[in-house]
Amino acid sequence: MLWLAVALGGAMGAVARYGVSVGVVAVAGTSAAAPVATLLVNVVGSGVMGAVYGFLSGGGAMPESLRLFLGVGFLGALTTFSTFSLDIIALTATRQIMLAGLYAVASVALSLGVFLLCAALVRGAG
Repeated sequence: MLWLAVALGGAMGAVARYGVSVGVVAVAGTSAAAPVATLLVNVVGSGVMGAVYGFLSGGGAMPESLRLFLGVGFLGALTTFSTFSLDIIALTATRQIMLAGLYAVASVALSLGVFLLCAALVRGAG
């Protein structure tokens, strides 16, 4: 049953990730906006993971199947640091070194910051 929870969460996270990519590119009107989609899912995914972490570390209870569905399955498929790496390499290959550096720092700093913020908010609410 736990394997099914991870698989279902992963499938849903992958579809959500693809939907965000398609949506961001459609709104921007250019495939050059793809790194924005990656940044968005990494930051949002980190926030959700932070909220789950804050809830559990603050004494909250969650069935293991739900924890695995969310953390390993859905968020594991939604957040894509492999694509993050590819985006940085693609930017540097086109000599956009400063943009690549800004993107790397923003991705890590915002993801960690939102994780900590959401963890604190959920921990404080419980």
